[in-house]
Amino acid sequence: MSLTWLYQVILDRQTNLPPDSYTARLFQAGLGSIAKKVGEEAAETVVAALAEDEARLVSEIADLTYHVLVLMAARGIPLEAVQTELERRHR
Repeated sequence: MSLTWLYQVILDRQTNLPPDSYTARLFQAGLGSIAKKVGEEAAETVVAALAEDEARLVSEIADLTYHVLVLMAARGIPLEAVQTELERRHR
């Protein structure tokens, strides 16, 4: 699985809003709720980095990454925009 694949799944859930989808529920809750969730996951990642084992940290990083991708989709930011910005910073 790649970030590109995951982002495409997120975009599909945003468009189709399947009733049993956590991602769809996030989009229905709105941008404020999505942003709040990113903040919560960032805090959990920091705690895991400082006080948990590697497996827990990896899990929290995965949660944070997923929620950031949902935030990007909610704001209409393509994955390529972030990739381009990262490349620009390292030229």
